[in-house]
Amino acid sequence: MRGRIDGLYSSSFSQPDKPKEGAMVYRISGLNPGDFAHLIGASDTELAKHHALRMAVDGQSVVPCRISLRNAELGESVILLNHVSHDVATPYRSSFAIFVRETARTAAEYIDALPPSFEGRPFALRGFAADGMLCNAALALPGEGDSGIRTLFDDPDITYIDIHNAAHGCFAARARRADTVDA
Repeated sequence: MRGRIDGLYSSSFSQPDKPKEGAMVYRISGLNPGDFAHLIGASDTELAKHHALRMAVDGQSVVPCRISLRNAELGESVILLNHVSHDVATPYRSSFAIFVRETARTAAEYIDALPPSFEGRPFALRGFAADGMLCNAALALPGEGDSGIRTLFDDPDITYIDIHNAAHGCFAARARRADTVDA
């Protein structure tokens, strides 16, 4: 039975300037915009059928888009919806609210770098094995995301890392080893 959790619940990650030559490379990708195409431009009634709603960004809070991995701008239209971010047949299946910008047409991709919308935020990093079981988790304070991801990927059993906003708990993005292909 798989069930090891080491508990890296610290904020003492080192801050490497650059990865060492030959070091593991990771990539962070935004969500596929096609998964949300049925919601873009939908009426409020149709959105409600999907338990979603349209909002205009009012500047009172930061609204990060999970497709473009950038913050929506003042006045921009976003869809707030529930998203199953970890669709696995394990107790770790997960869903929560996310935002997508109605104008986002291309999934962002960052190689060995965090999206700018991650700056200044603490994150919960959850490292999973290929079978969807949690191997390890870590809390990364602002500025510690890159080193936290690298530390978790030091474990060869970790196939991917789901990144969540630490406070609200919403899914931010998934990190994968750059030499893997999304399933």
